[in-house]
Amino acid sequence: MRFTLALVLYRLLFLILTPLLLLVLLLRSLSHQAYRQRLPERLGMLAKKFQPNGIIVHAASVGEVIALQPFISQLLSNYPQVPITVTTFTPTGSAQVQKLFADKVQHCYLPLDNIFSTALFLKRLKPKAMIFMETELWPNLITQCANHDIKLMLVNGRLSDKSMRSYKKIAWLITPTIRCFDKILTQSQVNQDNYLAMGANRARCALSGNLKFDISLNHDVATKQQALSTLLVDPRKIWLIASTHPGDEILVLKAFEQVKQQDSNALLIIVPRHPERFEQVVKLAADAGNQVLRRSEKQPVTLNTNVWVIDTLGELLAACALANVVTMGGSFSDIGGHNPLEPALFQKPVIVGPNMSNFKEILAQLISAQGIVQLNENKAMAQALAQEVIRLLVDETSAQTLGRNSYKVVQANQGATAQSLSALQTLLTS
Repeated sequence: MRFTLALVLYRLLFLILTPLLLLVLLLRSLSHQAYRQRLPERLGMLAKKFQPNGIIVHAASVGEVIALQPFISQLLSNYPQVPITVTTFTPTGSAQVQKLFADKVQHCYLPLDNIFSTALFLKRLKPKAMIFMETELWPNLITQCANHDIKLMLVNGRLSDKSMRSYKKIAWLITPTIRCFDKILTQSQVNQDNYLAMGANRARCALSGNLKFDISLNHDVATKQQALSTLLVDPRKIWLIASTHPGDEILVLKAFEQVKQQDSNALLIIVPRHPERFEQVVKLAADAGNQVLRRSEKQPVTLNTNVWVIDTLGELLAACALANVVTMGGSFSDIGGHNPLEPALFQKPVIVGPNMSNFKEILAQLISAQGIVQLNENKAMAQALAQEVIRLLVDETSAQTLGRNSYKVVQANQGATAQSLSALQTLLTS
């Protein structure tokens, strides 16, 4: 009864907030017009072309889409007659789905979590199963799926201590939501313990490892790598900063001043996390006294250019292949870092900042294997970062050892995709 009342209150609150959330999307569209497109999908209104009775996989944004690529590809192979629908919440995630899968999957935005939008969404698709990833918990949608006997699976389950503290404050809502899942597959024992502490059914929980280890190189990445490399007309040392957020670029540009004193031909590649920040990042780099070129200009990167901003989508992995040293953005603030396994796939030495809370287990494995450099909290962070970059650019033996060690960690931990597929098959046949 407590959960019924909690869910009623949640549904009422979300219904009231829906107009405000739509307004937020419209405001975001001022800098990124894709947010004002396909608004009916946000309300659960899908085109008639969508085929029902399939499997839905939700991948919130770009990182989740990339991590789920092997899983989704295998779903298409294992269930060729079943419609596979991939939902996202961000336009960049949507673009990534379309690039990776084109018309092989059905794609739409996940609707806002109000009772009417989610009801329309489920009525149109009538899925056999719905798969969420990591910490994506939408109480209304998940409860409606459970009420309609739609199989629910959480893959790559991740519940950090920080999220636990937040969830415990609303345990009356989150705990019953977690208990709706037929299967919860977690990245690690720590994550599983946290789900159990939140009330998950122990019999429905299992360790699967991390899907993000199952990344691999394919023809698309190779093609993009070739396209980027042809624009680099002069041999030079390259430092890449991946998935940057506000504050990252200022720090990196300060550090780059010291790198240039060591090597005047060094090239800094910046890959902003969000497209709406492309213009801002270009301006920051130029204001710092650099000659800046945008990837979208498709011009050769000569020695006259010392900062190259990748203002295109889907080229981060390919750009990692070009670098001598990679630094992960979001690790110098409260963002919690981004996936260091992508450059590890190319055996590149990786430097991260003090905050990698989103990748605690991965970071611990990489540190244990001496496959990553993490900087400690430091008031002179720009100087510390510059010193480490310079060291790895000069000491190629150390750089290669770091890269090899990180790649071994990737290879040793692959297999989560196969376990997730097996668990789904069991659910569908039970």
